[in-house]
Amino acid sequence: MANNIEKFKKFVPLMDEVYKKASLTAVLDSDKTLAREGANANEIIVPAVSMDGLANYDRNSGYANGDVALKNETMAYNYERGRMFSVDSMDNEETAGLAFGKLAGEFIRTKVTPEADAVRFAAYATTTGISKTAAVLDTGEKVISAVVAAMTALDEDEVPYEDRYLFITPRLYSMALNADSNTVKSVFDEFAGVVKVPQTRFYTAIDLCDGVSDGETTGGFKKGAAAKDINFMVVHKAAVLQLVKHSAPKVITPEMNQTADSWKYGYRICAINKVFPNKAAGIYLHTKA
Repeated sequence: MANNIEKFKKFVPLMDEVYKKASLTAVLDSDKTLAREGANANEIIVPAVSMDGLANYDRNSGYANGDVALKNETMAYNYERGRMFSVDSMDNEETAGLAFGKLAGEFIRTKVTPEADAVRFAAYATTTGISKTAAVLDTGEKVISAVVAAMTALDEDEVPYEDRYLFITPRLYSMALNADSNTVKSVFDEFAGVVKVPQTRFYTAIDLCDGVSDGETTGGFKKGAAAKDINFMVVHKAAVLQLVKHSAPKVITPEMNQTADSWKYGYRICAINKVFPNKAAGIYLHTKA
């Protein structure tokens, strides 16, 4: 069985690749080198810099002294979910990888990444201090104008031009293209990337199903009761702290499984999805009226 487990472990890095390809928000993942593990397993430490601005220069006394502070802020992971699956040993008698490879790939593509995306959009949309507006966008011209207004708002707030990402529903994206493809191309080219997000994962609030209560046994997520549909969102990558910490999948062999003659595979995801308080201006939210 040791060989089977080794084969199974080879799928772990492939799971991360599936996540990166399937996740619409993976482009916002932060540099892991900027953070380090905290004292507790669910914490990370992120450096934060604050400093004084310019002061008058005196030709006699020279520079005015200024203060600069480098503080380490401790943040807790705010997203942790998991699931355990069983694969009958007869269905997977050759290796532990064949059945799991199909199971894990479909699970990440159809369940994990849609929920992770929805959690992030909802978290960023409800952050205090971001720019937000609501309106009916029923023509391509209105879509283009609204996106231009978002860009202008970020410009006025001195948000850097680099690494701005536009997340927009496929319907609005198509409307804009049909209105004036040349104009929309020049507008969309201003962004580091334009990502089409299905409305099914684009809400200002979501409810996570616990997987055990009545009506929630299938797990997953659903639109929050008071949530609004998001039309589009502009996110400056440096404005968010988005880190994913995958725990190694848990493997239980049929011999160790006391309840069934099957392999058991556990999947767990821990992540942090937050907006830096001093960079909230890097988020622009546009919702349906």
